[in-house]
Amino acid sequence: MKAQPLLNYIENFISLTDEEVDILLQNISFRNYLKGQYIAQQGDVCKSSYFVVKGCTKMFYLDDIGQEHIIMFSIENWWTGDLGSYIAQLPSDYHVQCLEPTQVITFSYEDREVLFEKIPKLERFFRLIIERALVSTNKRLVRNFSLTAKARYIYFKEQYPEIEKRIPQYMIASYLGITKEFLSKIKRQLLND
Repeated sequence: MKAQPLLNYIENFISLTDEEVDILLQNISFRNYLKGQYIAQQGDVCKSSYFVVKGCTKMFYLDDIGQEHIIMFSIENWWTGDLGSYIAQLPSDYHVQCLEPTQVITFSYEDREVLFEKIPKLERFFRLIIERALVSTNKRLVRNFSLTAKARYIYFKEQYPEIEKRIPQYMIASYLGITKEFLSKIKRQLLND
C-alpha cells in the first residue's frame, strides 16, 4: 500500500481503526516531484502539508540579494512545507525544493479540517508532531547561538548521517550558517584531530 509509511508513522502516536484508515486514505493525495522541482514557493500560500515517502527536500529562505538560507532538510518519514503559511493560510516565507526525485503524501488544508471532524484523534496527532517540531526548532536556535561552527557541524554529522551523505556540502554550510570554505576548513581540522 502506497500510504503504509504514513500509517506506520501515525501508529507511533495514535491508533486508528480500519474505518478511520479508510477515511484517512480518502482525504489524502499522492504526488511525485522531480529533482529540482518546487513543492512550495516563497510568497505563495502553502495549501498542503507534505509527508515525505521517498526523497529529500530543502526548505529555504531567499533574501533580498538572492542568497539562500536553508532552514531544514526533510527525508523519508519527515514532514515538509511552510507550517506557518499552512496553518494561517498566508503567503509563505520559504521555498521547498526537491533535492532528489521525491514522493509525498499531501494533506490539503481543507482535507485536514475534514479529517479533524471525522477522526478527532488526528488533531492530537498533528498537535504532537507540531510540538515536536517546535521543540526541535528551539533546540536548533540554542545550538546556533551557543555552539561553535565546528560543534554545530559535528552535531549535524552525528544526528543526521543519512542527510549528510545525500546533499552537497555547500547546502550543509548554508544550513549551519557558515560558508562552504569554512566548512571545508572544519572538515580538514576534524581529519587531522
